[in-house]
Amino acid sequence: MIKVSVMYPNSSDANFDIEYYCNTHMPMVKDLLGDSVKSCNVDSGLAGGAPGEMAPFIAIGHLIFDSMESFQNSFAPHAEKIMADIPNYTNTQPQIQISDIKV
Repeated sequence: MIKVSVMYPNSSDANFDIEYYCNTHMPMVKDLLGDSVKSCNVDSGLAGGAPGEMAPFIAIGHLIFDSMESFQNSFAPHAEKIMADIPNYTNTQPQIQISDIKV
């Protein structure tokens, strides 16, 4: 299993519409990618490690797939549409990390 994490850096001028992201963007992504998505969830940053410190990421979206090939085959045909939706919920540039899930 792999996890695709889309991380949105936080800053004093970052805007992020978490309601749009959770209720519109993520359901659209899940619908477009179909059964290849095994699960998905969203982290909404609250704080950093030190008291009063801003969370390093304003939000992180996670998508779970069986394999890298499953992710690539389902994402590639819809990448343009998914990426075009980003300005509807944030002014930040997402960072992507793909991880092998270990238990």
